Formats: sequence, structure tokens, C-alpha cells
Amino acid sequence: MIKILRISPENKDFSVLIKYLDADLALRDGEEHSFYAQYNKTDQIKHAVVAYNTDGKPSACGAIKEYTPDIAEIKRMYTSPENRGKGMASEVLKALEDWAMELSYKKCILETGKKQPEAIRLYQKNGYSVIPNYGQYAGVKDSVCFEKLLEQK
Repeated sequence: MIKILRISPENKDFSVLIKYLDADLALRDGEEHSFYAQYNKTDQIKHAVVAYNTDGKPSACGAIKEYTPDIAEIKRMYTSPENRGKGMASEVLKALEDWAMELSYKKCILETGKKQPEAIRLYQKNGYSVIPNYGQYAGVKDSVCFEKLLEQK
């Protein structure tokens, strides 16, 4: 069973996972990486989670950032290669959605790249719908944006 902890973005395990994420994105995005990287800083993030696998190793992460007072933006989603395909990313996403609801957000939005087909499948599988590219991603042909209304409990 995995364990998911709510942490601050300064958490050491989160920082290590983000370095792996950034390295992966640099390979996938190629020349476009610097454009995307400017929007992936953690200085505006206050809420993050790290998932630990059954061996206690930090294996996945994600974060939420306020987009508007009613909308949380999902950021910095990553699962280590050896832990992919085990449902860990879905559990991280659910933990972030639950936290967003506790913080009174009504909806989650996110951006991912067309060069990340497994991320696109993850969000579709978890009830996210494609929306027009928002904010800084408007008009960016390699971006795909999603949203999900949060069901208040």
C-alpha cells in the first residue's frame, strides 16, 4: 500500500522528484522546454503531496496552486518510471482533488503536453475534460488543457 503525505514544496523528497520530472520534460519538450519551464516553478505552490511506495521510497508527487479563488491548478505531477502503471498517479491526483475541495476550490484545471500521452490518458481516465487552452497556454499548439468539476462532499 502506498502512503501519501501532504508536504510543503521545500520538502526534500518533493525536490528530488521534481528534478527527475524536469529532466524528463526537458527530453520530451526539446527546444520548447524553456517556455514551459518558466511556468513550472514551485515558488507559487503552497500545497504538494509525495507518494511513497511499499518500500517507503518517494515515488510520485503532485501539487495544487491557486489559479483563481474558485479554481486550483494541478502542477508538478510525476511518477518514477519503476512505479508507473500501478495506479499511483491516480491516487496522487485524487489526494490533490480532495485537498482542493477542503480548500473550497470548485474546479481543478491543468495543462500537459501532447508529447506526454500517458499524462493525457491519466487525466481522461480520472474524469478530466479537454478545455480550450487557458492563460499562458492559449495558442500553444503542443499544450492540452483539462478541467474537472469537484464534487463537494
